[in-house]
Amino acid sequence: MTHQSFDLDADIVELTPFVPETEAVPTAPLAELAFRADAWLPDETERLRTAFADDRTIDEIAAMLGRPRAGVATRIHDLGLRRNSRRSWTEWDDEEMARCYAHEPTATLAARLGRGVSALYARARLLDLSEPGSPSYSGWEDAQLRAGYEKDVPVAQIASLIGRPFTGIIARASTLGLRHACQPDDWSDAEMTRALELASTGARYVAIAQVLTAEGFPARNGRSLGQRLRKLGYGRGWGRPWIAEEDDLLRHAYTTGASLTPLRERLGRTPHSIRWRVEALGLRGTHVHRDGFRQGPVWTAEEEARLRADYGKIPTRQIADQIGRGVRAVLYHANRMGLTHGFMRAFSADEDRAIRNAWTYGVSMVDVAQALGRDPAVIGKHAARIGCRFNDPARPVRGPKTRRVNRTPVTLQSLLALDSTDAVDVDLPLAA
Repeated sequence: MTHQSFDLDADIVELTPFVPETEAVPTAPLAELAFRADAWLPDETERLRTAFADDRTIDEIAAMLGRPRAGVATRIHDLGLRRNSRRSWTEWDDEEMARCYAHEPTATLAARLGRGVSALYARARLLDLSEPGSPSYSGWEDAQLRAGYEKDVPVAQIASLIGRPFTGIIARASTLGLRHACQPDDWSDAEMTRALELASTGARYVAIAQVLTAEGFPARNGRSLGQRLRKLGYGRGWGRPWIAEEDDLLRHAYTTGASLTPLRERLGRTPHSIRWRVEALGLRGTHVHRDGFRQGPVWTAEEEARLRADYGKIPTRQIADQIGRGVRAVLYHANRMGLTHGFMRAFSADEDRAIRNAWTYGVSMVDVAQALGRDPAVIGKHAARIGCRFNDPARPVRGPKTRRVNRTPVTLQSLLALDSTDAVDVDLPLAA
């Protein structure tokens, strides 16, 4: 049996309702209880559900029903209602967050406030509230985890839904003995070509998998199809809309220079998603820490100037040692600055001519590399492409009598001059 995976819609804040197990019913007969004036009637409960679905605030619902705010909040929690609220946070909401966030599971607090878990994490960071110390998984969280694995929802989406780290979700699923659908390996070229054609139309992975199955290809799930397409270089984001709390947290980070890491880890946002949202909100260039979501110290103007002056002219490892950074960090930052390494630039017509002259007149490949400012391995590969293999036994070699003790450095100009000058009179180092 194959599972069909699907992406979560933007308005989903839980995969399945969870009702805590009640205490055992006593066997003795119950005495008749008098009617309580504050009991919730079916009509009131239905009106509450309707108002909650319309995104009315808890204060508005309380006024409409003529009940205390705390009573309405408790009833919402008992009914297990949740939503991606578009309403602003009130003073009471913030006070409740400050009072309970560090001492109560976030999922429980989210249910009482009638908001999604992701909204609470974003709001907590905005209020500078401390993180609770990895509380145990609640019954509601386990229920969402089981439902997500059963429906083959991507793990990253489950993590964002219940507000847990990605690795924590995987560990908890292992403890519960849950497994995602397997990923077959028998992918044919025809199947992948057709999948890429359908992906280019913007169709969802689940829809693509269904079309492929209908056309006679093996049944796949959307998750394995997405993984296979990404291996071929095709990629797309989940596209989960940003909620108001996340936007507020992002603006706050750019105003105060706070870390953007919580948006990545707790809220399941990628660096690319953060960059896109920053541009959409007009926050580009205003963050105090320009490398906000990146690790390591911020690059100074002096370091960037040195990198711009030396990159491609001296070995990258030497640059990294001089400025106290790793080689990979230097390469990544040079790429972000739009710098092109000298060894990677395209060969010009003069350089091709110089290589041919060097090959013809027996000049060492190492000297040619030094003259052109490139790596010898790059020179060797390019020379082979233009028909000049320096390790070819048939290559012309100058005799020992033409060698001189005091040689001038080889330059591009001296190599270009070889085809118009007697090689015996040219002061160049020769290949052995």
